[in-house]
Amino acid sequence: MRRSSIIGTIVLLLSLATGHAYAHAMLDHAEPRVGNKISTAPRAVTLWFTQKLEPAFSNITVTNSKGERVDVGKTRVSGNQMSVSLRAAGTGTYRVNWRVLSVDTHTTEGNFTFQVGE
Repeated sequence: MRRSSIIGTIVLLLSLATGHAYAHAMLDHAEPRVGNKISTAPRAVTLWFTQKLEPAFSNITVTNSKGERVDVGKTRVSGNQMSVSLRAAGTGTYRVNWRVLSVDTHTTEGNFTFQVGE
């Protein structure tokens, strides 16, 4: 009897821990890739997340190495994908900042960089 109680408790704790891991929309992958070095500046940044996003409360901003914003237009959201167009801004390090609200009402945010140049 005691052994089955311990096993039941372990199963319950594992299921709670696993359920919590998927409670937020986390960045799955990006284009340009996180930390990547590319030869020419991209025309857009696209991010994919682990959950569907609420378009009205999700956005991306991108700055160049001088801290100037290079994103143009409105962030586009479709399902779990989000993208924004960029203006040409030359070589250097770009910082992508994102903030999303998933359909389960949890907000997450983060940032990463990529480099442009030879």
